[in-house]
Amino acid sequence: MKREIRVLLADDHLVVREGTRELLEREGDIKVVAEASDGDEAIRLAEEVCPDVCIMDVAMPGTNGIDATRVIKQRCPDTSILVFSAYDDDQYISALLEAGASGYLLKNVRGAELVQAVRSVFQGEAVLHPSIARKVIGKLSKRPASVPEATDSLSDRELEVLKLVARGMSNKEIGRELFISPRTVQVHLANIFTKLDASSRTEAVFRAIKRGLIEVDENGFS
Repeated sequence: MKREIRVLLADDHLVVREGTRELLEREGDIKVVAEASDGDEAIRLAEEVCPDVCIMDVAMPGTNGIDATRVIKQRCPDTSILVFSAYDDDQYISALLEAGASGYLLKNVRGAELVQAVRSVFQGEAVLHPSIARKVIGKLSKRPASVPEATDSLSDRELEVLKLVARGMSNKEIGRELFISPRTVQVHLANIFTKLDASSRTEAVFRAIKRGLIEVDENGFS
């Protein structure tokens, strides 16, 4: 029997929270355990209820979604942050991914996409809205590659795993591609997270690209 995915909603608009709660709780495997109307409340509730997933807005009173994401990932590292926002500004995207968000969706997605995104980030996968992914690739492809520090060096196998993560593959898909078990993929990811000081798959890919460990162009990652 699958374990219920426990979700914290953080959005300053009550109607958005109500609609999101109703949408998610139609599913048998998702339960909204708390709601926050600002970033400070989101941090407090995250520490209290330890949700599996926090659906985070960007612009909220008091502490914004970026700072709230950073604090929650520091205090509740097992909580995955799924940004759900109307904003697609470059500075928000970069800041939230660097803060440890596992996914970034815009509020124009279909309900089924949000539900699937919650399940995906809960399973440790990265989720980016297509337009967000294009912005990330476009921005990073223009940056000169930096020389990786010795402490950042990844093994050949870890680089293979990370490149497949960047393509959006799940642990099972990566395992099939590399002929290794999903458990071995998890071990490689744990090592990657440690070496890159990352707390999510998305952040690991983002940091690897910035440090020149993965090259990105209009055709994808290499």
